[in-house]
Amino acid sequence: MKRSVVLSLALLVACGRAETNILQGYGEADYIYLASQETGVVRELNVREGDRVEAGARVFTLDPDRLALNEQSASAQGAAAASAVRTAQAQATLAQRNYARGVELFERGFYPRARLDSDRAAMDAAVAQLAQARREAGAASASTGLARERLSDLDGAAPAAGVIERIYHRPGEVVAAGQPIAALLAPTNMKVRFFAPEPMLSRLPVGARVLVSCDDCGEPVAAIVSYVAHEPQFTPPVIYSLDQREKLVFLVEARFEGESPVRPGMPVDVRLAE
Repeated sequence: MKRSVVLSLALLVACGRAETNILQGYGEADYIYLASQETGVVRELNVREGDRVEAGARVFTLDPDRLALNEQSASAQGAAAASAVRTAQAQATLAQRNYARGVELFERGFYPRARLDSDRAAMDAAVAQLAQARREAGAASASTGLARERLSDLDGAAPAAGVIERIYHRPGEVVAAGQPIAALLAPTNMKVRFFAPEPMLSRLPVGARVLVSCDDCGEPVAAIVSYVAHEPQFTPPVIYSLDQREKLVFLVEARFEGESPVRPGMPVDVRLAE
């Protein structure tokens, strides 16, 4: 009888130790929020929630009419500035030739000093005018480039392959600059968050390997610890383990190395890899 009791206690202790290697957590995503740098009206939305998109795929387009007018105006100013540079260049070339000819005639005694000084002043003025025209052309070119860049920003492309998880605005709605229009979840942006008591932290350094399992996930999926909180906290309400309640734990995050079946908010069990 005593031997049976001792054996039962040993099994209970062993089970208790095994359970300490299982931690509770949940899936969390680092979404990529797709937005435009410009304020405008959503003209086209090329995706639906749940769609898979490739990197570079166009997700949305804002109405370009307003910015197209700015681009046309900037292009016209740039063309006018380029024409002014050509005119100033011709005038500066002519003034330099006149001055060079005046110097030659002055040295031969056929050209008065006053006329030579006048040619020199005209040449200096023409060169200064050319420099000013070039500065204005540079500014106009920059304005044109900015106008074209703003126009191209109206097309929102997916920076990575993934799934459209949420759509916040649809055609006809006005959005502010930087306001998300859609949320994209890339496969490599899924992670799990779980909470570990202090005695286990030595086994959970950054870079440690853990195994994540969930309902209907099939085989456990490996993940790598990417973050360990420096300060403890009380077990959050999302964790329903009675034996951990009111204990101080440390937040730990682990990222998957590839695509995983874990979804945002899904409860998971995390086991320390042996």
